[in-house]
Order: sequence, then C-alpha cells, then structure tokens
Amino acid sequence: QVQPVESGGGLVQPGGSLRLSCVASGRASNSGTMAWFRQPPGNEREFVAAIRWNDGATNHAGAVKGRFAISRDKSKNTVYLQMNNLNPDDTAVYYCAATSRNWIVSAMSNKEGFDSWGQGTQVTVSS
Repeated sequence: QVQPVESGGGLVQPGGSLRLSCVASGRASNSGTMAWFRQPPGNEREFVAAIRWNDGATNHAGAVKGRFAISRDKSKNTVYLQMNNLNPDDTAVYYCAATSRNWIVSAMSNKEGFDSWGQGTQVTVSS
C-alpha cells in the first residue's frame, strides 16, 4: 500500500506562489496514477490535477489550468504541484492521492479512482 505524505502548504498573498510536494512511500512499480485534490472550507473535495506515473500524462482542472502544474520526480518517488498566481479561491486543504491503476487521462479527475490518501496540507491565500 502506498502512503502519500504532503508538505509545502502555508500562508501566501494573492498573486504569490507555492510548491506542494507529495512523497509516495511504498510504491512498488512504474505503474499507477497520482493526483491532487482540494477541499475549500465548507465545500466538497474537488479535483485539481493528476499525473500518470509511467509516461507523465497529465490532467488539470479548468479552474487551475495555466496557473498550476503537476510534475513528478521518479527517482524521489515524489509528485509536485507548482501553484502560481494564487487567489483567495485557492484556499483549501490540499490532499495527495494515489492508485496503482493507470487511468486514462479523462478518468483521472474521479476521486473514487484513488485508494490511498494523505493527511492534507493547508494552503491559505490572504492579504
């Protein structure tokens, strides 16, 4: 079982940037899919971005496309979320998720397709 562990959250001003990291301890092969979801205060958990491990194919939610970018470092078993031009609507707890399945790009946004979740890291965008 993989055990994602997120880090890198914090307080940032509007227009600023943060980079989140997720270490996927325990992953055993080149296969699988990893993703970022977020849960704003009082709202449901929503898809942010995902990446397939073997070939690096990605899917980004429309709300973050052009501002956020997911990437991976295979040697470190780590997934990153580079977050630029942050605004207050980005305030949320950000969760890293993992699965051993190689989802097609269109299926990556489904939170039911992931079976391992991190504890979350808080991102607050405020003046």
